[in-house]
Amino acid sequence: MTTEEMDALADIYDDEMLRMDGYDDCCIGVVERFGMNPVFCYSVDRVIAKLMKADGMTEEEAWEFFHFNQIGAWVGDGTPCFISHLTA
Repeated sequence: MTTEEMDALADIYDDEMLRMDGYDDCCIGVVERFGMNPVFCYSVDRVIAKLMKADGMTEEEAWEFFHFNQIGAWVGDGTPCFISHLTA
């Protein structure tokens, strides 16, 4: 997703939706649940690939970094969520 697309979604849904800096291209949309604020949703596959390519991490290092610093970071109700793509 582009930064402009994310800006447009934030305007539609809620300005309090938080983003992962530098990962707009890994965002795949917005998740909504009853009684909860909408949040940006990031593709786990894209995040891991970006960590490996942009930061030169091995796959194992990328997963460790992701679990500790990204999915493991709670910064309030606007904290993004992540989706894993399953293959049939």
